[in-house]
Amino acid sequence: MPRPKTKEELIHLSHKNYTKLINYIDSFSTKELSTPFPDGYLNRNVKDVLAHLHHWHIMTLGWYAVGMKGGKPDMPAKGYNWKMTPALNREIWKKYENISLEEAVQLLEESFSRIQQVITKHSDNELFEKKKYTWTGSTSLGSYLISATSSHYDWAYKLIKRCRKEMKKAS
Repeated sequence: MPRPKTKEELIHLSHKNYTKLINYIDSFSTKELSTPFPDGYLNRNVKDVLAHLHHWHIMTLGWYAVGMKGGKPDMPAKGYNWKMTPALNREIWKKYENISLEEAVQLLEESFSRIQQVITKHSDNELFEKKKYTWTGSTSLGSYLISATSSHYDWAYKLIKRCRKEMKKAS
């Protein structure tokens, strides 16, 4: 499906890609879920990927809360600019390094629900008109929400699938 251009498309694709990711992970054996990814990946296992998605939800919700009150959110995070995203992602990985897979799943479910609530409360115009909100700069609120949801779930699915394939080849 092409990049969403309406609220309905965004809701549909974010749910579709989220469900695809969760169903794929649910198909893993306990051993596969606990097997580390091959070397060369920041996220070392399924839990790390889910925690990463959760944290980006939380950051997006934070930008939204500050921005919609007329403030200028620290994007992507305080002390980071967009060119520093790899360093930020390493910090995110460290933050969740010691949680369980079950905790990561629960956190992701909760933040997914919260970000869906944001999407559903806005009209097509509010989501997709560029420059509608000062805090979104030259883009739209929908662009940020797509990045944090449907696009990010697709990235996670492909990453986990690629790692699983590499792990199977290695064994």
